[in-house]
Order: sequence, then structure tokens, then C-alpha cells
Amino acid sequence: MISTAIDNVLVVKLGGGEGLDLDASCHDLADMANNRPMIVLHGVSALANRMCEDAGHPVQTLTSPSGHTSRYTDPITRDIFVQASEIANQQVVERLRARGINAIGLVGEDTLIRGERKSAIRALVAGRVRVVRDDYSGSITGVDGARLQQLLQAGFVPVLPPMAISEEGLLNIDGDRAAAAVAGSLHASELVILSNVRGLYRSFPDESSFVQQVNAHQMESALEWAQGRMKRKVLGAQEALDGGVQRVIISDGRVSQPVQQALAGQGTVFIR
Repeated sequence: MISTAIDNVLVVKLGGGEGLDLDASCHDLADMANNRPMIVLHGVSALANRMCEDAGHPVQTLTSPSGHTSRYTDPITRDIFVQASEIANQQVVERLRARGINAIGLVGEDTLIRGERKSAIRALVAGRVRVVRDDYSGSITGVDGARLQQLLQAGFVPVLPPMAISEEGLLNIDGDRAAAAVAGSLHASELVILSNVRGLYRSFPDESSFVQQVNAHQMESALEWAQGRMKRKVLGAQEALDGGVQRVIISDGRVSQPVQQALAGQGTVFIR
């Protein structure tokens, strides 16, 4: 339990896919950071994909028997993922510092998220379930909330990648669920997940099926509506609410003032 909790903490996850306006997002964050304690997490998927292609090691995905997909993080991909995380983290930190914000990057061994490697993963390969043993993705086992509190109290804006430290080195973790774990560890007031779509749809991309609000009793339905990567975002929203976060918004990161628009309800709002 953190005894000197900071009130009104905002956690923002910047999507790592193509399309998110990083400059607009960082400008918006900087406008808010002097008036509200804030932690930023960021994705790296698009950058890591490009770096894997450039290295002649194309990205592969694993599909679980239940239908969830994830990046196959073999040792080579893990090394590229770490490099991409360092680059993406620096891009966010530099943009915030250029706008007068005391941002601090927490990458590599400095990450404050702990994880455990999944030593054996059951996945569908060529239509059959196989066991994959050389994947360096992981599940989140904890967050150093006390250290994050110290940084917030000292006036910093911590910036974290989707990376966890484990006994077997650095791991690729899901960024949306990492943001949920961080938000829960601090009992944050709000978590904003910026993506390259407007939010959750009952039948994507039919605009008439856009979901403006999800209450706790609708979570099971929301997970059924979500397609592809949106499933992880909805799952992250659920985990954040279960962890004590008051409100989660999945919103569009391609617009001007994306964080402020999200907080104003321009997205799918999940409430306890």
C-alpha cells in the first residue's frame, strides 16, 4: 500500500500503431502536465515492424487457441523490440522536454514494470496447436508504484515503454495492459488509451455501431464486440477498473488535442 498517494493521477497510453499523431499528443500532454500528475506509456509496434523488416527478420504472430494474437518475440525480435522501445521512448521524452516538461524515460533495466516470461506458449501453427518455447513475451507480475510516486512527487513525468524486467531479461509485454497495471498500482483517477481508431464498435467499422459508454455489467459484451487489437484494449480497460481506476477512455490519437478530447468524452468511456 502506498501511504503518500498523489490524487488525480492521469495515465496516458500512446498507441504504437500507424497513424497516431505523436506531435499533437505530446503537445496536448505538455499543456496538461504542469497542472496534473501524469504518467505516459507508449507503444512501439509500427516502429518495431519496420526495424524487423529492415533487418531481414519479418514479424510473425502467434494465435492462441482462444483467438488472441501476439507478436512472436524470438531472441532476435526481442533485441529489435528493445532497440525500438529505446528509440520510441526517446522520441516522446524529447518532445515533452522541448515543451518545458520534466519528462524522464524509464527504459531497459530502468523499467519499473516486472514480468514473467511465458516459457511455453500454446499457439496455432499451420492449423495445429503447437508449443512455442523460445518466445520472450511475458505477463505482468507487478509495478514499482512507490518509485513512480516518488518521481511524480519530484515533478517528473515518467515515460515507459511496453517492456518488463524479469529473471530472464527484458520482455515484450502488452502496452495497453501495462498501462492498466500502472494506473491500478497508483489508483489513478483516469486512464486514456489513444489508438488509431475512434474507440469501440459493436460492428467495426460501422459508425452507427460506435459505443459511447460501457458500464461494469457490459464488460463481457464489450469483449465480444471488440475485434483484433481492440480486444487487448478492452481487457486493459477492465483490468484498470478492477484495479481501482475510476474511468478509462479508449479514444482517437489522430486528432488535435487527443488527450483533452478523450477526457471530454470523445471516445468510448468505461466506468466502474
